Amino acid sequence: MNSSAWQKSSYSAANNQCIEVREVDGLIELRESDSGDIIVRTTPTKFAKFLQGVKDGEFDHFTDLAD
Repeated sequence: MNSSAWQKSSYSAANNQCIEVREVDGLIELRESDSGDIIVRTTPTKFAKFLQGVKDGEFDHFTDLAD
């Protein structure tokens, strides 16, 4: 199994509550650093589309907790 080390954003600094990502056998894996036993797997294409959606504000309505 081809595996790379978990990486986290440089914006996380020393914070242990962040999302980590790695590539394994051509798939992208994501996990929360404080819940490392739960791993989400996806394809690089779907991950890239998700990231573009985040950058485009597609999911901003989920951050409005006032409702």
